[in-house]
Amino acid sequence: MGTALSFDPVLTASDIIITDNAREKLKELFEDVGDEMEAIRIYVSGGGCGGMSYGMTFSDEKTRFDSVLDSGDYKIYIDSVALNYMRGVEIDFVDKGMGEASFVFNNVFASTGGSGGCGGCGSAG
Repeated sequence: MGTALSFDPVLTASDIIITDNAREKLKELFEDVGDEMEAIRIYVSGGGCGGMSYGMTFSDEKTRFDSVLDSGDYKIYIDSVALNYMRGVEIDFVDKGMGEASFVFNNVFASTGGSGGCGGCGSAG
């Protein structure tokens, strides 16, 4: 019999790299959304010819497959599949001015290809 893999539902800052700019914007967005949401969910979508991409949205429910990063100001949920693609990725928030602001996922899918960007949290500046 093989050994079962353990699933650690608790994430630390070393598991998900979030820049200071992104951390502040996530805090601001989470405060604005109100009490009906539990966390910010990071997900991976796509596949096929277009590759895969990251996204973020608000979540009102944690699943049994989610790992959680608790910053104290907000929580981030990432399911076990998406977490496999998060290794080595840095989440940043870039404000280019003129209403162009977004979350950027740097070093995205270095080994598998893909792209990252997010306007999913409703951030326009």
